[in-house]
Amino acid sequence: MPNVLITGCSSGIGRALADAFKQAGFDVWASARRTDDVTALRAAGFNAVQLDVNDSAALAQLAGQIGELDVLINNAGYGAMGPLLDGGTQAMQQQFETNVFSVVGVTQALFPALRRRKGLVVNIGSVSGVLVTPFAGAYCASKAAVHALSDALRMELAPFGVRVMEVQPGAIDTSFAKNAGTQAELLINEKSPWWPLRESIRARAKASQDRPTPARDFAADVLKAVQQTTPPRLLRSGNGCRALPLMAALLPKGLLEIVLKKRFGLSGQL
Repeated sequence: MPNVLITGCSSGIGRALADAFKQAGFDVWASARRTDDVTALRAAGFNAVQLDVNDSAALAQLAGQIGELDVLINNAGYGAMGPLLDGGTQAMQQQFETNVFSVVGVTQALFPALRRRKGLVVNIGSVSGVLVTPFAGAYCASKAAVHALSDALRMELAPFGVRVMEVQPGAIDTSFAKNAGTQAELLINEKSPWWPLRESIRARAKASQDRPTPARDFAADVLKAVQQTTPPRLLRSGNGCRALPLMAALLPKGLLEIVLKKRFGLSGQL
């Protein structure tokens, strides 16, 4: 029975992936940070693990438990929303620790297990790393970094028979927008120079739920790609997953910025 480790399985994409792979006959190791989420995953029949993806000691222990691994899905992450200068370097650090540094840390810890099975690494990026929008700069930058890391890892792991697939979701029906909105509210305050644009900031946090694709459909697409003899280097799935990168590729940069500034209330002066 092939096995898979999926990080960030408390809800949304992670949980949908765990369900899809379990139904397909995989032995699923599903991680979450909170105790109650781990309990729920264990009750659902998964090899549930309480894990902070940036805890190197916990990762080393988990690697020893698993031994050999067919598929690693680096899914854990969140979206920091709000003006870049409001969040500052602290918000950037937190965003990159979870969305970027953990991809390297988890893959490094599980590399021996993947190497034994000539396994597959799946990194969950985002179309937001291709089409950068205002009020999501930290998140967009983190996903652009995931894309670059995936390209580098694909080449560096090739001699060991370990493959890398990057996934760029579009709008997926999860709690991402709610969580992003919560993150945005932590920054929105009357002292911010962007206070007059607070509704535009909130609109950006909700943008990921624009006619979203069901998480189970997204998970089915990922499963199908993983099961191919030669998995694709890049998979896009979900509403907007093709249109938005196409806009980024075809529209002149200046025109794209005009469109986005108008969309998020940045055309005038504050």
